[in-house]
Amino acid sequence: MKVIQAMYNFIVGDMVILIGIALIVLILAFINSVGALAPLRGLTGLILIVGVLASLVATLSREAFSPRR
Repeated sequence: MKVIQAMYNFIVGDMVILIGIALIVLILAFINSVGALAPLRGLTGLILIVGVLASLVATLSREAFSPRR
């Protein structure tokens, strides 16, 4: 268990980032596997960039506006 936690802390470090990236990967996999969503395949790069930025902004805003002193 300590090995998994050490890998998690090294790679991600924050649960919001991990969940955000996992959701983005699932959405992109869904777009690529469903034939009706084929017109969106050209936008997968943009979706990835916007999704990663959104998860990073969510993490940063949570850290910046936390009531800790």
